[in-house]
Amino acid sequence: MRRNSSRGRTSHTPQFRTAHRRSAALALAGVAALIAAAVQTGAASAAPAATPRPATTNPAHTALRLSPSQRAELLRDADATKAATARSIGLGSQEKLVVKDVVKDADGTLHTRYERTYAGLPVLGGDLVVDTNKSRKTMDVIRATNATVKVPGLTPKVSRAAAEQQAVRRAKARGGTKSAASGVRKVIWAATGRPVLAYETIVGGLQDDGTPNQLHVVTDATTGRKLYEYQGIETGVGNTRYSGQVTLTTARSGSTYTLTDDSRGGHKTYNLGGGSDGTGTLFSQDNDTWGDGTTSNAATAGADAAYGAQETWDFYKNVFGRSGIKNDGVGAYSRVHYGDSYVNAFWDDSCFCMTYGDGANNAQPLTALDVAGHEMSHGVTANTAGLNYSDESGGLNEATSDIMGTGVEFYANNPTHPGNYLIGEQLNINGDGTPLRYMDQPSKDGSSADSWSSSVGGLDVHYSSGVANHFFYLLSEGSGAKTINGVNYNSPTSDGLPVTGIGRDKALQIWYRALTTKFTSTTNYADARTGTLAAAGELYGTSGAEYAAVEDAWAAVNVGSRSGGGGGGGTGSTYDNNTRTAIPDNGPAITSAITVSGRGGKAPGNLRVNVDITHTWRGDLVIDLVGPSGKAYRLKNFSSSDSAADVKATYTVNAAAETADGTWKLKVQDQASQDTGTLNDWKLTFP
Repeated sequence: MRRNSSRGRTSHTPQFRTAHRRSAALALAGVAALIAAAVQTGAASAAPAATPRPATTNPAHTALRLSPSQRAELLRDADATKAATARSIGLGSQEKLVVKDVVKDADGTLHTRYERTYAGLPVLGGDLVVDTNKSRKTMDVIRATNATVKVPGLTPKVSRAAAEQQAVRRAKARGGTKSAASGVRKVIWAATGRPVLAYETIVGGLQDDGTPNQLHVVTDATTGRKLYEYQGIETGVGNTRYSGQVTLTTARSGSTYTLTDDSRGGHKTYNLGGGSDGTGTLFSQDNDTWGDGTTSNAATAGADAAYGAQETWDFYKNVFGRSGIKNDGVGAYSRVHYGDSYVNAFWDDSCFCMTYGDGANNAQPLTALDVAGHEMSHGVTANTAGLNYSDESGGLNEATSDIMGTGVEFYANNPTHPGNYLIGEQLNINGDGTPLRYMDQPSKDGSSADSWSSSVGGLDVHYSSGVANHFFYLLSEGSGAKTINGVNYNSPTSDGLPVTGIGRDKALQIWYRALTTKFTSTTNYADARTGTLAAAGELYGTSGAEYAAVEDAWAAVNVGSRSGGGGGGGTGSTYDNNTRTAIPDNGPAITSAITVSGRGGKAPGNLRVNVDITHTWRGDLVIDLVGPSGKAYRLKNFSSSDSAADVKATYTVNAAAETADGTWKLKVQDQASQDTGTLNDWKLTFP
C-alpha cells in the first residue's frame, strides 16, 4: 500500500504496492495456432454465442508439484544446456541465457524462464520463456521483446556521474532524501523496442512518507535521455484484529514460544517496535497465546501477520502446488510495527520480507489477510514473470496481487471475514467504510479503469489494474447483479453483453498458469489476453466453456473479440487476412487486401479494424484503412516518441459512406529508419 502524497495527489488513500529488485531480465504450438490475435476492441452489439459446455482440467497440462530437489535438478539441467538453448533459439554470439525458473507439466513439457545478457551486460526486457516437449524439442519461445539484441558499441558517451545525478533528481522529485545513488550499472535496455546501451541507477533511502525508497532510473548511455523509471518499493495494503481467533503454527524451545513456522519454510514474524531498519525482535513469550485482538497488544499485529503468511503459503501450495514464494521451499519473514503512524505495507524482494505499518495514529495496523496475500503475491510475480512496474505491465503486476490476495481470502474461508471481491475493505483507510478497490466495477473507487483504452497505460498502476481485476471478476462470477457471502455486486461490461463466469477456482488456475508460463516483463493487456487464452486452452481445451469465457471476459473489458467472432458472436461477421507481410524500414507502404461480398448496402458507422503488427519502435508506423472507394481512413499516426514495440489494437471507423462489398485494404508504412517489422494479421468486423 502507498500514500498518494508522494505522487502529487492530495488524498491520503493508500494503494497496495510491493517492493522487489528489478530482474534483468505462448502457448504450446498446437494451442498457439488456435488463439485469436490479442487486440484491444471497441463496443459490440450482437448477442453472445451459445455457452460451450464446461471442461475438466487437462491433466497433461497441469503443472507438477516438484519437490525442492526435483526443481533444483531441473534448474541445474537447464543451466548445463543454456548455451545450446541460446543457439537453438537464434541468439547472437554475444548473448547468454541465465536460468531463472522452471515449470514442468505432467506430460513432460518444460516451461523454462530465462534472463539474458549481452556482452556480459544484463538485458532489461530480454527475458523469455522456452517451452520444450518431453523429448526436449523446442516448441515455443515467448519473448519480452522481439527485437534483435545488438548495440553499436559498449562505450558510453554519457558519464556514469551524469546518469547518477539524473536519477537522484528524479528520486528527490518523488520524495527521496538521498543525495547519491546506491548503485549504478551498465545494462542493455530492450524493454520498449530498440535495444540501447544504458545505465540503470538505483537511489535508496526513504520517501517523504517513510516508505523505503528504491527508485530505478534507466538512462540512455549515448544521449542521456531518461528511458524508464520505476519505484522498486511497491507498497500496498492467535487473537488477531481482523480474522478473529485462529490457529497458528509456532515453535517452542524449552519454556519459550516464538512466532516461527518451521512447517512453512521457517517463516518468522518480527516486531520492529517503530523502527525502520533490520529485522527487529522475533516475537517470543512464555505462552502460546498471541495477542488479544486490540492494537494496544503488540502481538496482535504479529498474530495477523503470521496468520497471513501461513494462509498465503497454504494457498499457493494447495491450489497451485507452489512451495513458497520462490517455489524453493524457503519461507520469507514478516515485520510489523514499522515506523510511526505509517499508513502502508510493502513487500521487498531484496530482503525477501513483508513489512506492515500501524496506520494513522498507530491505531490501524495494515495486517489484514488480503493485504498479506496481495503483498506476498508481488514476490511471486517478481520471481516468475517479473512484470515491469509501469505502464500496462505495471497494472497487470498490481492486478495479479489483487487477484491472488482475493484468492487467499476465499481460500482461508475464515468465518470472521468471508472472502469477497473488495480490496482493503477492513482497513477503513478512506475513513468512510469503503474499500480501496472494487473488482466487480473498479471505477467505483473514483479512479480505476473498468475497461481498456489507449490511455490506460498512463494511469497509476493501482488504477490501470482495474482492467485485469474486472476481467478476473467477470471470468469468475459473470456479469450482472448478485450477492456473494453477503456482499452485493453488479458488474457491467463495456460492450453491453453478458458474461457467464466459470468459477473462481478455474479462473485462478488460468491466471496462475499464464503468470508462470506465458507472461514476461513487458506483457501488456493484449498479451495478457493471448497468455490467458493459451493457459485456458492447455488446461481445459479450446472448444469448451472456459476458453470461450476467457474471450468473452476480455471482450467485456474492451480487450479482444467475443467468442462468437467479430462483435460478439451471433450476427457479427469477421473477414480476415492472415498473410504475413514484411514492412520495409523507412520504405514504401505495404498493403494487404480483404474482399467483402454478398453483404449489400453500406458499411457500418462502427466498422472495426483489428490489426496485429510486430514492429520495434511502433511510433515509426502510419496505418490507414482504405475503403472500396479509395478513401483512406487514418488509424494510427506517426509518433517519434512512442518507443514501445508492436501494434496489437482494434480501431473503430465510421465507414458509412462506403459500400460494404468490395476490396478493403490495410496500408502500413514505416516512416523512420532503424526498425523493421511484419504485418501478421488484420481483420474487418461488421457488427
